[in-house]
Amino acid sequence: MGVNVSIKVRKVDVRDVDIAKTLVYLQKQCLPSDSIYDIKKGHWWLAYDEQMFPVGFAGMVRSYNFFDCGYLCRAGVVEKHQGKGIQKLLIKARERHAKKLGWNWLISDTTDNPASSNSLISCGFKLYTPSSPWGFKHALYWRKQLYAVQRPRSKKKKTGRVLEKILRGE
Repeated sequence: MGVNVSIKVRKVDVRDVDIAKTLVYLQKQCLPSDSIYDIKKGHWWLAYDEQMFPVGFAGMVRSYNFFDCGYLCRAGVVEKHQGKGIQKLLIKARERHAKKLGWNWLISDTTDNPASSNSLISCGFKLYTPSSPWGFKHALYWRKQLYAVQRPRSKKKKTGRVLEKILRGE
């Protein structure tokens, strides 16, 4: 199913008590077998339905291993709203914010979660093998480069442009 246009994703302030309670509640609802991630760390988003009821959440922190990299630490969508593209909206919101922060990479991991893996793939993430894996033994690791690496111009091309300017009298 495609992206649900009636869903609104908002970056939230965890200092707001109601927001903090909502993030903890959604973590418990969406990821009942996981421990609660510390919402005081990083950046957090909520996805709201057309009645402004929270139906999903996502978090992102700076990677502990890489300076210019964000880690998509946690995300979930309530069961009733799964399959509507909300996870992709949350990934894209975090990607936009990572770019604003000047980060060049995003990384994440999934374990036994094909739906999240597929969302990451559809948002341009690629599988990779980290030199120091941080997740479960059978976790899949994902990364996405946010900015293309700029290669230096060849001297030949630069020389050609300079010569063209000289010939034009510039």
